[in-house]
Amino acid sequence: VQLQASGGGLVQIGGSLRLSCVVSGLTSDEDAIGWFRQAPGKEREWVATILWTGTNTYYADSVKGRFFISRDNAKNAVYLQMHALKPEDTATYYCAQSMTGGMEVADYDSWGQGTQVTVSS
Repeated sequence: VQLQASGGGLVQIGGSLRLSCVVSGLTSDEDAIGWFRQAPGKEREWVATILWTGTNTYYADSVKGRFFISRDNAKNAVYLQMHALKPEDTATYYCAQSMTGGMEVADYDSWGQGTQVTVSS
């Protein structure tokens, strides 16, 4: 499985940004795609997950109500729409594939290269 994340950039506090993750090589409808983020000096943390089929989505408490994960199966893409961005959202964002879903880094098998999001005043 290969994943390619894009869409990061510099945004002002309170602004919005949409990240994209193009996925190739999925072999199961049971796969899940998650977004994680890692700020300098901190551990990688889970942000959100969506199943490749069905409607279930899952969010970390820190982003619930501000971030929205979605997918377009026809484009083999998963998106993370981010609103009301805060300085603490600044991080490198990664998309990843899992056969089981979950909130832990170890639950995910393949990773994209990451895209930087910087929230600044």
